[in-house]
Amino acid sequence: MIERFDHSVDQSLERLRTARWHRVPDHVFRTASVLGDFSLVWHLTAALRGLTSDHHANQAMILWLLVALESLVVNQGIKRLFRRQRPMVSGDPRYTVRTPSTSSFPSGHASSAFFVATVLIGWDGWAWAPLWLSLAVVVACSRAYVRIHHATDVLGGIVVGVVLGVIARVVLASLGV
Repeated sequence: MIERFDHSVDQSLERLRTARWHRVPDHVFRTASVLGDFSLVWHLTAALRGLTSDHHANQAMILWLLVALESLVVNQGIKRLFRRQRPMVSGDPRYTVRTPSTSSFPSGHASSAFFVATVLIGWDGWAWAPLWLSLAVVVACSRAYVRIHHATDVLGGIVVGVVLGVIARVVLASLGV
């Protein structure tokens, strides 16, 4: 059932990858995938927020620490429990992206994206949710698009990211942050 779902999503994405106007999604998803490496997009987001006020500067430092902890939990903890092969050994040759050496499940890009979105929505409120969730969705989906992850890896990463984000929000609230 899982393999059938992954195959179905990959076939749908292949139609998008080969559409006449494929250059737009190719560029968007490849860029999102590259910016998601090492959570670069989230570190840049924290830095930009930090420039806007002292309050956001404090949040930026906390977010950098949280992203590092989330990455450690996912990449050195959860991923070690699974030995899932990636859809393609080195990704789709049409897209030059880094191929991680860890297990395919769960997607670290999806996990960090939804982790950060969950934390930022907690700080900024639901008015900012469309921005944070849109960024998270694009980064997460980029991994299936460039064929570094199966669709279920991405879904697993989303679940892990939201759960870890909620835990972080509870801990931050208890600390008054």
